[in-house]
Amino acid sequence: MNRPFLPKAEEITHGLIVSGGPVDLTFAAGFLKNRSYELVIAVDAGLDTCLKLGLTPDLAVGDFDTFGRERMEALKENGHFLSEVHEPRKDETDTELAVHSALKAGCTHADVLGATGGRLDHELSNIQLLYQGKRRGLSLELYDAKNRIYLLDGSDGCLKVYHREELYGPYISFLPLTEHVKGITLRGFLYPLEQKNISILENPGLCVSNELAESTGVMSFEKGILICVESRD
Repeated sequence: MNRPFLPKAEEITHGLIVSGGPVDLTFAAGFLKNRSYELVIAVDAGLDTCLKLGLTPDLAVGDFDTFGRERMEALKENGHFLSEVHEPRKDETDTELAVHSALKAGCTHADVLGATGGRLDHELSNIQLLYQGKRRGLSLELYDAKNRIYLLDGSDGCLKVYHREELYGPYISFLPLTEHVKGITLRGFLYPLEQKNISILENPGLCVSNELAESTGVMSFEKGILICVESRD
């Protein structure tokens, strides 16, 4: 996965963003073992995570107030990666800037490590970035040792099939990102639903911590956007 130069844009579809939050290195090494990416972006302190994982990024992005700008520049000379340096006073988080960079590079999908488990404000901001990415054509998935987080969009109706052997963990939660999500149907789940509406205002926890009752489950809904969390203990 070590590449000395940024790939050509036409070659990039699937990227990895290593954000600056805490990362379980044992988990991350296992996660990356059988995955390959056309583009790897390190976000400020995520550059330190890349070093510990023996991973050379194609691009380092951020203000580097945590990793250190001079340290980054010295590493850049030896590591042959590109950088986008921003001032600490800015309107975007470093991870948001990395998402912009992934979009400019042509990514249509990106896995993100280091986006959860640290400061709650950054974690919530990173979850909200899922929607910004989706609106602009970039499907983002956040991963840590216990969770896989992504969005399901019911703008034109949504149907998704879950297979037990493919789940990240036994628990599946669906949380409303939009104020209202309409027509949720769950079949093959421990707690089935039929054409149920949920709302941030009334019953946002209705679809938290469900499980598959069968080897395969099907969920569908008609309108709104859901945050899906596949979890394990």
